[in-house]
Amino acid sequence: MTIEDGFPGQRLLVMPRQAVRTALMQPGTSHLVVTDAGYFPEARAHGMARPAGVPQSVVLVCVRGGGWCEVGGVRHVVSAGQVVVVPPETAHEYGSDDAAPWTLWWLHLDGRDLAEFLRVAGLTASAPVRQLTDVYRVVALIEEVVQAMERDQTFASVLAASGAAWHLMALLCSERRVGSPRESAVEQAQDYLRKHVTERVSVEELAALARLSPSHFAARFKAETGSTPLRYQTQLRMARARELLDTTDLPVGLVAERVGYVDPFYFSRQFKALHGSTPVGYRAQRKG
Repeated sequence: MTIEDGFPGQRLLVMPRQAVRTALMQPGTSHLVVTDAGYFPEARAHGMARPAGVPQSVVLVCVRGGGWCEVGGVRHVVSAGQVVVVPPETAHEYGSDDAAPWTLWWLHLDGRDLAEFLRVAGLTASAPVRQLTDVYRVVALIEEVVQAMERDQTFASVLAASGAAWHLMALLCSERRVGSPRESAVEQAQDYLRKHVTERVSVEELAALARLSPSHFAARFKAETGSTPLRYQTQLRMARARELLDTTDLPVGLVAERVGYVDPFYFSRQFKALHGSTPVGYRAQRKG
């Protein structure tokens, strides 16, 4: 249903909660459902406080003006061209700038793919704001969602809104994977580890490069990647080891050396712990 104007020219749509529950159980829409969406032009004095969060993820795209958000107790300034993504069940507040109130396109999302999208995009409670490389493309997708929800509440319209939202989240994920001029400290550390895969790199060294304390850096790395820095480096080394085992006849000891392990027996134990097979056993497997 459409809600009466709160800001001149606004568009605000809320899917009935029974319809949301139905969509979350239906093939085609269960992966991602838009529960609420809208457009607030020049939203002066706009604000919201949700001390317990909401079951959905909240996505706000600022196209003009500015504002602020507070997620997990940390306050962030929000400017034109940025997106805010608040994870489900996360305490948050946000509001428009008094002098230059923001213009927002926004939506709320639920569904079984949501957590994975947020993880891959690196959008967490500790890093909820992202500069968009193409804000117009993102806005076009949210407008597509709004248009579908304005049409009616048939399955076809709900599916169309879900598809546009799925595209939007995939776009946020791909933007993060490609990288941007404003790479986070964690993304810079990941890039450093990829370039120094054979070297012994400590958490303290990575933290120093990021100008963070080791404990703060380690917590941020785990929150954004789901892995510890040392485990991430091990995964990089093992990926290179698999490539060498698959494409060369190098002895296992030399493969170990090429990926940064001095002790081939330790390398073999690490390899088996990750793959369930020794390097020799892995090489003997039929692939392709």
